[in-house]
Amino acid sequence: MNYKCIAFLVLILLTYNVNLAQSNQSKAIENFKPSSVNQPGKEYPQINSEGRVRASISAPNANKIQLDLGGVKYDMVKDDKGVWTGESEPQDSGFHYYQLNIDGASVPDPGTLYFYGAGHWGSGIEIPASDSDFYAVKDVPHGLVSETIYFSKLTNSFRRCFAYTPAGYTNDIKARYPVLYLQHGSFEDETGWASQGKANLILDNLIATKQAVPMIIVMDNGYAYKPQESNARPVSVFEEVIINEVIPMIDSKFRTIPDREHRAIAGLSMGANQTMRIVINNLNTFTYYGGFSGTSNYPSSEVIDPSLFLNGAFNDGKIVNKQLKVLWLGLGTKEPAPFPESVGAFKAMLDKQGIKYIYYESPNTAHEWLTWRRDLKEFARLLFK
Repeated sequence: MNYKCIAFLVLILLTYNVNLAQSNQSKAIENFKPSSVNQPGKEYPQINSEGRVRASISAPNANKIQLDLGGVKYDMVKDDKGVWTGESEPQDSGFHYYQLNIDGASVPDPGTLYFYGAGHWGSGIEIPASDSDFYAVKDVPHGLVSETIYFSKLTNSFRRCFAYTPAGYTNDIKARYPVLYLQHGSFEDETGWASQGKANLILDNLIATKQAVPMIIVMDNGYAYKPQESNARPVSVFEEVIINEVIPMIDSKFRTIPDREHRAIAGLSMGANQTMRIVINNLNTFTYYGGFSGTSNYPSSEVIDPSLFLNGAFNDGKIVNKQLKVLWLGLGTKEPAPFPESVGAFKAMLDKQGIKYIYYESPNTAHEWLTWRRDLKEFARLLFK
């Protein structure tokens, strides 16, 4: 075979591969619709029935733009008007953070609302879920999410928390309510549960259908540090802030039932770790615990020794069973390591000690907000009953 024949065959093969790639790309179902979390009037980003995300941005002078979503960067293509468009592979249902990479700089998509996650304000996309009804906006009585700014002596700084009060709170000024303290995860903040998590809508719908009792939800910032010199290692005082500052403040500002029987605490990922330590160290303050995608973040490769774990707090299973009315754990079936291993080690320790707990798995979700929305729905239905 001569070189001309080889070159011809290579050309045919390259043409075939290009056409195959274009064919695979064209398989996307063309029923794209604007995302539910777009800025008002913005057509892009869009989502189709497969869960593909299509982004578009005008940037005539850019050389390369990629859609950065779910750890994968998808190349976008520029048309003759300087508008770049590209789409992703199908994504899991639920809320996801994403960004655009323009000539090497990662920036938010100007088409979406902004959410605080991954340590910065950025873009989000909502892939419709088959069970989205439980966090949908419905024609039911709605509660109020209010902001409280307070000065923390422990951190020597102004801080804020958000409080959800159920529908009817302002009507019956004699009614008092139990409280759930609900924490966000790593590189998120106190806005997460009401924004990405839709906690207020979940409780509105549960309360309206009498699946949950009316309650107050308090959402604070899990990053709280002791004042320090610039070069010193930060020392977290979040537990002290919650116990000594936030709870007394909430009990004074809102009509709470201020006893342990009417207080619950829960958190996701980092927040699950924080709240586990808080509840164990303050069993005179809380009666309910929820760990969403985490517990104590114990090394997954080790067997938990109950005599050493959290200062032996789980050494006597009978005492734990008596002190906690609900010990609840939730995990997505697609969670990456080390979360299944860490939670699995914790469950094994509970089983060994004869400690009662409830375990829930969110189907087909990973370390993401749909997992935690489902967790909250299941957990909240068990509280204060």
